[in-house]
Amino acid sequence: MKNIAVCLTPELIHLFDLKGKTVVVVDILRATSCMVSGFANGIEKIKPVASLEECKELGKNGYLTAAERGGQKVEGFDMGNSPFSYMDPAIKGKKVAVTTTNGTLAISKSIGAEHILIGSFLNISRVAEEVRKLDKDVIIHCAGWKGAVNLEDTLFAGALIELVQDAFEITSDDARMAFGLFAQHKNDLFKIVSNSAHAKRLEKFGVIKDIEICVKRDEFDILPYLASDELRA
Repeated sequence: MKNIAVCLTPELIHLFDLKGKTVVVVDILRATSCMVSGFANGIEKIKPVASLEECKELGKNGYLTAAERGGQKVEGFDMGNSPFSYMDPAIKGKKVAVTTTNGTLAISKSIGAEHILIGSFLNISRVAEEVRKLDKDVIIHCAGWKGAVNLEDTLFAGALIELVQDAFEITSDDARMAFGLFAQHKNDLFKIVSNSAHAKRLEKFGVIKDIEICVKRDEFDILPYLASDELRA
């Protein structure tokens, strides 16, 4: 039986051997929720980048630009980090370059895995289906917040483990912790996530609707994945 583990923050990913494994990157509030929403609404591809400068440069080459730092849209870019921006019919068929505080970093630090999938509550059953099919050891890579562990990504990890626990062996304490946390709070995800530290940061910017949609399960039957240096679905 294959193993499933959880990396609670990108600061710990160096402790994991990625070779030959499937990595599921998750940043519930809000990068991976945005990516899933965008592909569900017809975006052609998404290029995650590390810096604002690289993102801005891609804007000169036919990409829409999306940039977030500290929870806020960066001035001078087309979009921020709201799932609703990615649902705008005007961006259907477009290419998007994106840089965020946590999510794009987690993607870049996952390079070296055999498969890199993008997970959110919005597509969690599709993610579960794919990791079963790929039949590789799995690492759920939580984006966290500026190197620290966060609540919402850990809850997603526990939720995904619940869906695939019959097919994977839980051998690490990080996975057990995530599974236990989700089991305790799965009947009221919005309540616990809305009380998380990052949700409190976002509330200052008036984006409570973003938090509400980011904890909805299985809104979309779509699976973004990294191919070379771009995300496709």
